[in-house]
Amino acid sequence: MLSSLERHPHARAVLGAALPPGGSPSHAYLFHGPAGSGKATAARAFAAALLCDGAADPDNARLRVEHGVHPDLTWVAPASSAGILVGDVDEPVVAAATRTPFEAARRVFVIEDADELNDQAANRMLKTLEEPASYVHLLLLTARPGDVLPTIASRCQAVRFDAPGTDELAERLGRHGVGAEQAQACARLSLGDADRALALALGEGPALRAGAEAFARAAMRGDLVARPWLEVLAQARVRGDRAQTAVEEAGQAELELVPKKEHRRVQRETGERAKRAHRRAQTAGLDEALCLVGLWFRDLACVADGLPELAAHSDRLDALREDASGRSAHRLRAAQAHVDDARAAFELNPSEELLLEALAIRLAGTLA
Repeated sequence: MLSSLERHPHARAVLGAALPPGGSPSHAYLFHGPAGSGKATAARAFAAALLCDGAADPDNARLRVEHGVHPDLTWVAPASSAGILVGDVDEPVVAAATRTPFEAARRVFVIEDADELNDQAANRMLKTLEEPASYVHLLLLTARPGDVLPTIASRCQAVRFDAPGTDELAERLGRHGVGAEQAQACARLSLGDADRALALALGEGPALRAGAEAFARAAMRGDLVARPWLEVLAQARVRGDRAQTAVEEAGQAELELVPKKEHRRVQRETGERAKRAHRRAQTAGLDEALCLVGLWFRDLACVADGLPELAAHSDRLDALREDASGRSAHRLRAAQAHVDDARAAFELNPSEELLLEALAIRLAGTLA
């Protein structure tokens, strides 16, 4: 297992000391690091080490863990855009954690995207985290440790996974058929998030980049008549609509499995989840777009300072040089700060269109 942790010194130190037979594993861990950093792979390998300990046939036990069919391994992931709900953890984790292992000396529960636990599901798990049976080990995974409820995080031992390097991410994108120049740029723009790098390079990613760049350049020119923020907002709404549809389809399928007297409850809960999913996905889409806008101004400041090699938009250097010509690096950094402020303001649940319009006006004034 330790071979998979070579570029993760903190994880190697924490998990290596806990490996059986000589180690003493904690009852709960929080694996945190960017998407694509190897958390899930490490979690499966660590689960295999725990469940193979004392097994009559360790190789067979490890093989079943790798294929997800070991009876003492439970793996939970968000079933939809609504996140992880009470029903996703109540029986599979909370209730199961009170029952002794089927064949191994331990039971291991892995929860992907622990930041997606809603308040009810997180609260349901607190007692399991506080007073687990001696044979229970929980591995919580997240790419956003700041979004994990403090009551959950405080009961887990943190294990840090470092982001993959830019060249490694670019190489991964190349295996998906992405050109070298675009792959390098998307790897840089992803800020170490492998999933985000892939999303920027494929599918809707190029359109997202184009919309963010158009917004930034229009604000620089003071050309706001065409309201360039509307395209950014439209792309985010499409993402929200898609997330809402996924929840509604899941709710429709659930109606076929419950008694008719439960239909109204399921429909009400589905409607609430769908609204939350739409809002979350739309806000996430806007945040990604504004992150790209901020990176555009950051790159312009690098070019203005004579450091184009530091630009994340490495495939758009000609455009960056054009926009940076005669510009003050100080004002460009101020523009980036405005974008960061707008991203933080999403927590206040503002009108998104008004927020984007106000940002565009503020940027135009700063860069005039």
